[in-house]
Amino acid sequence: MSDRQPRTRREALESEHPVADSDAGPTTAADEEAAAKRAKAEMIGRTVAIFLMPLIFVGMMITSYLGTMHSPTPKDMPVAVTGSSSAASDLTYALSGAEPDALDVDKVEDAHTARERVIDREASAAVVVEGRQATLYTAGGAGAQQATTVTGLVMPVLQEEGLDIETDDLAPLPGNDPTGMAAMFLMTAIVMAGYLPFSVLRSNSPELLKFKRIVPIIGTWAAVIAGLVWTVACPILDVVDVEDTVAVLGIAWLGVFAIAAVQLFITRLVGAMGVIFGILFLMVLGMPSSNMAMPVTTMPRFFRFTHEFLPMPAIGESLRSVLYFGGRGVTEHLLVLAIGAVVGLLLTKLYDTISHRRNPDPAPLNVNIPSIHGGRRPDSKVLRYVSLVIFPLGMVTMMISFMLGAMHSPAPKDMPVVVVGSSTEQAKDTIADLDKQMDGMFDFTASDDEDEARALVHDRDEVAALVLPTEKNPEFGLIANQAANNASYRVVNQIFEQVASAQDMDLDVDDIAPLPDRDKNGVVVMYVAMGWILAGFMVVIVGANANPWSRPLKRMLPLLTVYAPFMSLVVALIAGPITGAVEGHFAALWGAGIIAIACISMFAMVFERLIGMFAIIPVIGTLMFAGVPASNGAISEYMVPSFFSTLHDWLPMAAAVETIRSIIYFDGDVVAEHLQVLGLWGLVSLALVFLIDGIRPPRTEHDFGNLHLERERERRKQLRKQTKALDAPQETQTVQSTIVEDTDEADQPAAADGSDSTSYSLEPRRAPTAGDGISRSRPEDDSSRDDHHTPIPSTV
Repeated sequence: MSDRQPRTRREALESEHPVADSDAGPTTAADEEAAAKRAKAEMIGRTVAIFLMPLIFVGMMITSYLGTMHSPTPKDMPVAVTGSSSAASDLTYALSGAEPDALDVDKVEDAHTARERVIDREASAAVVVEGRQATLYTAGGAGAQQATTVTGLVMPVLQEEGLDIETDDLAPLPGNDPTGMAAMFLMTAIVMAGYLPFSVLRSNSPELLKFKRIVPIIGTWAAVIAGLVWTVACPILDVVDVEDTVAVLGIAWLGVFAIAAVQLFITRLVGAMGVIFGILFLMVLGMPSSNMAMPVTTMPRFFRFTHEFLPMPAIGESLRSVLYFGGRGVTEHLLVLAIGAVVGLLLTKLYDTISHRRNPDPAPLNVNIPSIHGGRRPDSKVLRYVSLVIFPLGMVTMMISFMLGAMHSPAPKDMPVVVVGSSTEQAKDTIADLDKQMDGMFDFTASDDEDEARALVHDRDEVAALVLPTEKNPEFGLIANQAANNASYRVVNQIFEQVASAQDMDLDVDDIAPLPDRDKNGVVVMYVAMGWILAGFMVVIVGANANPWSRPLKRMLPLLTVYAPFMSLVVALIAGPITGAVEGHFAALWGAGIIAIACISMFAMVFERLIGMFAIIPVIGTLMFAGVPASNGAISEYMVPSFFSTLHDWLPMAAAVETIRSIIYFDGDVVAEHLQVLGLWGLVSLALVFLIDGIRPPRTEHDFGNLHLERERERRKQLRKQTKALDAPQETQTVQSTIVEDTDEADQPAAADGSDSTSYSLEPRRAPTAGDGISRSRPEDDSSRDDHHTPIPSTV
């Protein structure tokens, strides 16, 4: 492997296909020095991109998610109150005084109006007071988290008022989707399908971005995704009723089309960097605004504004309306998507028209990614276009299959709980009775030592310990560990509260590691781990495409010694000082993050060596789509299918989550064993990279194949169109153009036969006029050329 500086794309094309120029003199020293400076500047720019792109992407995602979701706080949650004049007024005053910032209480005319507001999602809850009887109405379909939050705020006030309380869920979630996660994951898959194709389309096959080509393409693509979404959600996972088929297909199609139309315009404006702006617009702002993962009334107020017009909330609310409310309220959200699609296409067409008038015959757009599979650019357009389809289709398929399949219906299964009795025999007898009632929900262990049980819960070997009543303590006791996993904590509290109530006893909960207010839902560990994972694989993917010179281990390993500490520092700063999600533990998180990022990079490098950018599919599939359900992060490892529970001890995401949890909440008690898992992944991956490189040395330059012939064929095609247009008898001529951007003449290859390529008018031309058509019938006539014309980008 050579240590020489890699050639730029322009230099490679010039050396392989030099442009003939009989008037050119010998190359001067000044020319060589200028070329060397350009190459050095390009090398620096591409190396900086290896750091800059992950910094932007990871920084946006983790800052947004941690900043908005680590400690959701209710703000002006709308609550409707009705009843007799005095009772309603008193309750309105009590609710407003108890939670002045959290609740926005509104007195309405009657019970029917109050209930309608809840069903229309204009109110988070409604309270109807009749004498001493109060009924609290909520809608689980509007969000399980919303119902839980508003109930927790309103219920204590009703109890203080001495009212007899009943609850009524006006839109309960179906049994096959008890948490309402189906709408959220379907929404996420649709959004991904809308912007993902543009992540590689502009840099690999920009000719497809012509307006007349791309509109039917995105229409067909939207239909494919709609069919995929319905197939997985309805016949396979059974989270969508057959009667909702047409509605779900329509929402999915319109959602993908609208997002693609908006992303098309963004790509026109900023080119290949459009995917970054798209992610900012669609995901970074879209998820907190969506009202799906968390109630939008618990997010910063800015996101209530963006909830009204961003496509992600519109898709999520449309699906929620159809799946849980019989289609009620879907029209306004579909209108947002329709308007977005029309505006995106109109702005794109306007941009194309203006660009075409300024520069009717521009040069082709640069191709920066020769192939998705990492090798030579395919000569066949069919193979290239199939590759473009496989990448986003594989990502969307895995996302909706793994995430929705694993998390749409979480239920405890074999959750380890120790039962503590005055004797082991008493505990075993109780376990026998509980097993009959629980039907495999828990894996009980008998014990007569409460201290030992407490130690097991603290060490996360047991989720909880149920302490049976004794003569000294005639109540049920529950030793739990909220920081170990909040979902497990809520389950054992709820279940054993019912067990105690059945015995007319109270449940005394002893939480040995409660979560702080800055991490109310226990999701901080997962989002920090996501930062490590994203940073780890992005350096490999970005490096291989932005600067393939960095691919050999002798260059990538030194680069990682700088990159891993840098990105780990970024994630630690976001989690700590920037968002306040983590307090202290800065050095420990920084050090563990360095190891995690370096090891994940090695794992990603194996697949990048083998399949190029396609590596994103197995890497993200393993680390994120399978890793998140298995991580014991947002959801308990005992509440997902057994396949994912088995993966918990082996996957890097789970190891990262448990490492962070141990550092933040348990004084680093199990950090070493989980870092060993990460280290094993890194070392094995490094050995595989050595093996692969020994068999097939890594390329250090892009291989654009016959790109110059593609361009030549395109130019010949355009010349034929121009000639036909100029020879036409009409007074007004129209010339078609290709997708273009600014390029120098030196960037244009010679003809395949070695003839002077300038005979095909490689420089951009002035727009032909009627006079041109009369005075000149051949476009090759150089007398019409304007050597001082500056090309302006066009994408018609």
